[in-house]
Amino acid sequence: MSADDIFYTVDNVYEAEIKVKASRFIGTIAPAVSVEEAESFVHHIAKTYYDATHHCYAFRIRTVTQPYERFSDAGEPAGTAGPPIMDVLRGRELINVAVVVTRYFGGTKLGKGGLVRAYRDCTIEAIGSARIVQQVDYQPVSLRFDYEWTGQVMRTIEQFQGHVISSQYDSGTELRVNLPRSRIKQFTDQIIELTSGQITIHS
Repeated sequence: MSADDIFYTVDNVYEAEIKVKASRFIGTIAPAVSVEEAESFVHHIAKTYYDATHHCYAFRIRTVTQPYERFSDAGEPAGTAGPPIMDVLRGRELINVAVVVTRYFGGTKLGKGGLVRAYRDCTIEAIGSARIVQQVDYQPVSLRFDYEWTGQVMRTIEQFQGHVISSQYDSGTELRVNLPRSRIKQFTDQIIELTSGQITIHS
């Protein structure tokens, strides 16, 4: 398995709070596997802490090429909230995560430098409270072939560190398989050669 297939994320929703000169900063981190899921999480936190002053956020979503990233200062001075949150996520190499830092203004202005530190530190605390997990970037592939090839195909799936999601046996064998994304082309080439092209493959 290639290192490109491995990434780190969080396994659940976690929260941490810090206080800076009477302002409360509540950092909430959650797993998110799509932009829609990340946006939904941001809206949920904004509704949960509806009376807060700001809901600043950043999220990183894994894609085939490079992470999709988005952040927002949500009314704080430009560059003082969203970018510091994002910098921490990048520094920790976390993917498929969203972080919202909610601020309740305490009456004392922190200045740009103070805001950057506060949003960064709150994000660090939220990550520190979370359980970081390693995941593999799998892609599902469907295979259909004559029953006689089943044993050899199963061994090849195992060789490429894939696993079967579902199987059906009738006039032939039909498998739905998860494979490490970086190895799909090599697997496809090998399995076609193995079966002399007597196999149907689609994602």
